[in-house]
Amino acid sequence: MPTIVHGFDWPDRVVVGTVGRPGARTFYLQARDGRRVVSVALEKEQSAVLARKIDEILDEVRSVEGNPASVPETTPDELVDHAPLDQPVEAEFRVGALSLGWDPSTAQVVVEAYPLVDPGDDDLDVDLDLDSDEAEPVEMMTLRLPVGTARAFAARTLEVVGAGRALCPLCGAPMDPEGHVCAGPGDSW
Repeated sequence: MPTIVHGFDWPDRVVVGTVGRPGARTFYLQARDGRRVVSVALEKEQSAVLARKIDEILDEVRSVEGNPASVPETTPDELVDHAPLDQPVEAEFRVGALSLGWDPSTAQVVVEAYPLVDPGDDDLDVDLDLDSDEAEPVEMMTLRLPVGTARAFAARTLEVVGAGRALCPLCGAPMDPEGHVCAGPGDSW
């Protein structure tokens, strides 16, 4: 079975957003090109790592003498996006793995998202080819982000990740609205 690729070469919009209350949020990576919108579900930590790694790649490219890709140091004001996710939000798949790269020929950050694979699941998100040592995903998402868009994506993603539950000033654990059991500094369980 051929892999379905949700590809976005020059997307109009790429964001990470959430649905739900802090403590029970579901994170989504969403891309839009014209009227086509594709969303995939991912974990909070995957979102944070993706944003930090994109910033690292951009900083590394920016440090090259002469900055040939014109990578901005900060998010360009015209690319700041605080709008909610496009509705309805329906995940094509849950992300299991992400890959990240740099395409110097187009000066774009390349993000690939692959579905989560549960080997015990009868409805696998992969095509098992018995003649091959590797499993092929049934679908994937590929994003090619220009440098300004990538910088804006990373900044927004880190804001969304940081907008969750407040942290306890004593133990540093997230506090739930229903209450918080705190070990406090120096207390041990």
